[in-house]
Amino acid sequence: MNRAERLSAILDLLADEGQLEVDGLVAQLGISPATARRDLDALAEQQLLSRTRGGAVAHSVAYDLPIRYKRQQNADAKVAIARAASELIPRGSIIGLCGGTTATAIADALMARADLMEPAPEPNLTVVTNAINIAMQLAMRPQIKTVVTGGVVHARSYELVGAYADGVLEGVSLDLAFIGVNGIDPEFGPTSHDEREAAVNAQMAARATRAVVVADSSKIDKRAFAAIGRPRLFQTLITDDGVTDEQRVRLVEAGFEVVVA
Repeated sequence: MNRAERLSAILDLLADEGQLEVDGLVAQLGISPATARRDLDALAEQQLLSRTRGGAVAHSVAYDLPIRYKRQQNADAKVAIARAASELIPRGSIIGLCGGTTATAIADALMARADLMEPAPEPNLTVVTNAINIAMQLAMRPQIKTVVTGGVVHARSYELVGAYADGVLEGVSLDLAFIGVNGIDPEFGPTSHDEREAAVNAQMAARATRAVVVADSSKIDKRAFAAIGRPRLFQTLITDDGVTDEQRVRLVEAGFEVVVA
């Protein structure tokens, strides 16, 4: 296990347990106490955890997430989807993240990546988002350049919507855009409950070389009110292993690359 893999493993353990001891890391990762201490010190310098006597605790944040982002449905599926999305993002990329619980999970996954959290003269990643909760999360990480669209805050989703958001998105170019949805139908495509969110999400996707729908399998074969963009705007769907073989076939036939997390 190299250093980057080791740091990622430590962050994964910390996310699961909330607190780590040097002795525990020695036993679980098969490393020396000196290496464990150095790794914890390095992660503390990157503000990814807080050191304690003999170990570390998860880094506390300066704000509290809205309640809907804590009590999310299908949480395990969304974490798996987020990890799969993170694997598509090379260091140095420029990505777009919309709002919603799955996009929030992607932000968490990115902040847990040791290669993105390494100190560097230039940002290791640029994230353009219209979600104020995601912007607040990422603002704590100087290794990530965070660009926030303008707009009016949507009280339900904490997303910025409207003409000001469009103005910023028209001036950017993205490598990837990750868009959460309320429904995805093989024929009708991705949809949202809110037409203002749908418009901003479509604009973000249109500015990307690769536009990706991120949706747990409960959203498949569902339709919401507003279509998100033109047909064939999205090339890829990342979902969880709850997707059926029949659903997957129909999605592929509709032009989606289906990634099962």
